[in-house]
Amino acid sequence: MSMNYNEYLESKSAIMLGKPVIKGTRITVELILKMLSEGASTEDILMAYPHLQAVHVSAVLAYATDVIANESLIQAA
Repeated sequence: MSMNYNEYLESKSAIMLGKPVIKGTRITVELILKMLSEGASTEDILMAYPHLQAVHVSAVLAYATDVIANESLIQAA
């Protein structure tokens, strides 16, 4: 079952230059992915940002997966 990350994420030109963020915050998808890539757990992120819920981290991962899945690759000549 696929998560509808649109319920939890938004992108508005007036907020963080249009980068995708968690709705109602200025916390970017990029920041959450960076934290995860540096070894932070969902619990670590929730401790750093107590107003977030685990579903927000799941939405970030679902969004990133969708972006990568729809990415078109440029083949080297």
